[in-house]
Amino acid sequence: MIYIHIPFCRRKCTYCAFFSLAGQQEKDRYVDALCQEIERRSRGYNTPVKTLYFGGGTPSQLSPQQLNRIVATLHRCFDLSHVAEATIEANPDDLTPQYLQDIAALHIFNRISIGVQSFRDSDLLTIGRIHNSQQALQAIDNAYRAGFDNITIDLIYGLPKQTVDDWQHQLQMVEQLPIQHLSCYALTVEPHTILDQQIRKGIVQPAPEATAIEQYNLLCQWALEHGWDQYEVSNFCRAGHRSLHNSRYWNRTPYLGFGAAAHSFDGISRRWNCSSLRQYCEGIEQQKQYYEEETLSPRDAFNEYMMTALRTTAGIDKQTVNRLFAPYSDYLRQQLQPYLQSQLLIETATAYQPTQQGLLHADGIASELFILNDEETSLC
Repeated sequence: MIYIHIPFCRRKCTYCAFFSLAGQQEKDRYVDALCQEIERRSRGYNTPVKTLYFGGGTPSQLSPQQLNRIVATLHRCFDLSHVAEATIEANPDDLTPQYLQDIAALHIFNRISIGVQSFRDSDLLTIGRIHNSQQALQAIDNAYRAGFDNITIDLIYGLPKQTVDDWQHQLQMVEQLPIQHLSCYALTVEPHTILDQQIRKGIVQPAPEATAIEQYNLLCQWALEHGWDQYEVSNFCRAGHRSLHNSRYWNRTPYLGFGAAAHSFDGISRRWNCSSLRQYCEGIEQQKQYYEEETLSPRDAFNEYMMTALRTTAGIDKQTVNRLFAPYSDYLRQQLQPYLQSQLLIETATAYQPTQQGLLHADGIASELFILNDEETSLC
């Protein structure tokens, strides 16, 4: 697994807490540094790459020539002959027929993720998106006509002034689109974002929690009725189109992350690059340290697994717990009992799986299962 972070955006969305930069500054310098990082860290890496993901920010803010430089470097440094899924994130306003033709000609990307967020222009204005609903529909059509047969889009519910009927209309529009995957996220107000400031100043009124819950339940029912498989709390797909890359994050597959703010995981330790364009580029250019790393304790690894596993419909795999977290297995069984009794989780022969309502409360359940110190497990 390889993740490439492209931090550039045309404009910062009001809700975004990811590392991204509005403007066009220093793209060539960044691509130079990124290619150098790939070359240096690939030495001695012999494992064939199965999935590739260009995320951001907005990767489609790079020119086809800049993308080609990165792809050529990856080809030179890694065995990409086994890549089953290569995704690029894009904004609708970037996806002209010519741009899509150019990135298709790179012969690497077979999946495109389009940041639609909403098909209502008023919603898009509220959250600071540049494109409009017609551009979003046109971008999806352009991608389909360019030969992309694995298209995923992002939508957000729980938006200010978005009613349940508004959300239902969004889903009805999805039914008519040539897409195979859908990511639907509840709007989260992250600290220090523009949206957070707008809410604090009373400029924007957040949606009632009850409305967001009703919209989530409507989404799950719609997916069931229309043949979409919900395999993670926010992710839905048609048969055979689960995101291979994201699924591997959730089952603790090791991965390499390149670029500013990108994370890597080798099964034992985590490494993350600095969230600064200047510090990242200078670190690469001057061969100074531009990252931090930590070795995960068994307790940390257990807590991370609880957080990711409970967000998936597959749930907590018993065999994985026995293999990796055996000292905590008795503690886990005891802590799970209230959620099994309340039917937020169900137990099968192989797993503890969240129900539809359990998925809605996945993060809260996981936090209750976290081990803060090993004395907790000895008391059970």
